[in-house]
Amino acid sequence: AFAKEGAKVIATDINESKLQELGKYPGIQIRVLDVTKKEQIENLAKEIEKIDVLCNIAGFVHHGTILECEEQDWDFTMNLNVRSILHLSDISTLLQMLKQKSGNIINMSSVASSIKGVVNRCVYSTSKAAVIGLTKAVAADFIEQGIRCNCICPGTVDTPSLQERIQARPNPEQALKDFLARQKTGRMATAEEVAHLFVYLASDESAYVTGNELIIDGGWSL
Repeated sequence: AFAKEGAKVIATDINESKLQELGKYPGIQIRVLDVTKKEQIENLAKEIEKIDVLCNIAGFVHHGTILECEEQDWDFTMNLNVRSILHLSDISTLLQMLKQKSGNIINMSSVASSIKGVVNRCVYSTSKAAVIGLTKAVAADFIEQGIRCNCICPGTVDTPSLQERIQARPNPEQALKDFLARQKTGRMATAEEVAHLFVYLASDESAYVTGNELIIDGGWSL
């Protein structure tokens, strides 16, 4: 979506084969990156001369209540969903943005957070609530330096990750029905719909928007 608007995009992921699918689009460079590794982030930052927009999207969805969340589940989820944003923002982005006196950080949160309690999403919701808090803190601290920070809070989005989690349930057919039953619109969001919101927040059209959590959930949180 960013590349279609003429942006120069650096797309990162730990899955090199999936990244290769993006290589066919003009304007997109790909880099293999594990965002839980601070050293890898620092090395990538050295290669980038200027950053106008940072989108923190990497995440993991743990299934279970607080009684079904082991300590390692908690640590992995918080490291990937929250700490990676901290490392990416303060090391590879904010310092550069402060020098150029402009910048835009967009974080991926979720309706399953401080917005809405969702069953079997204990540590995931906790991590996404932390993303909202972190977003507001960064926005407040650097608003006078020309830096904006917002987060997007989707409901259920039809993605390969979701389909994998559905298939991993004991009864995939019922799991799909349960997901759809939550959506009063009768369908899930598409990844493209969420991408359009990212592009809007990155654009000059949203110049007066900062420190906000933007919900895109088909009314699920109502």
